[in-house]
Amino acid sequence: MSIQERIDKEKVIAVIILDQLKHAIPLAKALVSGGVTCIELTLRTQIALEAGRAIKKEVPEILLGYGTVLTIDQVKEAKDASGDFAVSPGCNPKIIREAIKQSLPFAPGIMTPTDIELAVQEGCKLLKYFPAETTGGMKHLTSMAAPYLHLGLKFIPLGGVNIHNARTYLESPLISAIGGSWIAKRDLINKEDWSAIASNAQQISTLLTELNQ
Repeated sequence: MSIQERIDKEKVIAVIILDQLKHAIPLAKALVSGGVTCIELTLRTQIALEAGRAIKKEVPEILLGYGTVLTIDQVKEAKDASGDFAVSPGCNPKIIREAIKQSLPFAPGIMTPTDIELAVQEGCKLLKYFPAETTGGMKHLTSMAAPYLHLGLKFIPLGGVNIHNARTYLESPLISAIGGSWIAKRDLINKEDWSAIASNAQQISTLLTELNQ
């Protein structure tokens, strides 16, 4: 199974900002206990890469993506730090090319048709739709993606996606998976409220089960 096929199967990606290394393992275990096994660990803190390595070692069932990948060096670091895939908020051809060079599955951020065409030009078929809600949500994505349906593109919407609007996205065949920080908010992690995080993960897992029936 390819990484994209696994993301298609997972259907939800928990977007994580980690401030302390000690939180990496209990967080991962809380997510798994609630049925969420795919994460985007953002490179916004200095311990992110070390945390990713620890998670892959101790909780190997996690499908580990790195987010906020903005530089060529970060692409290399994500690959070296056991990353299964990586994503970025924007569409930078140089970063895409380095990800291909490193054999790291990569989803660039898109918001416009021009972004989509840049990504397609570089060989990408899995794209991060960001920011989703503030740019028109599923309605905007459906219209924007229409000219490219024959290319078989799939999208990961992030930005304003939550348990209340998740169904709208997940019901669309355009969507590979949804991503969001609501499952494990930064303050919940820092308060070590693992039960709340597990509960949030269970909520979205329950919705996915309902949609699959």
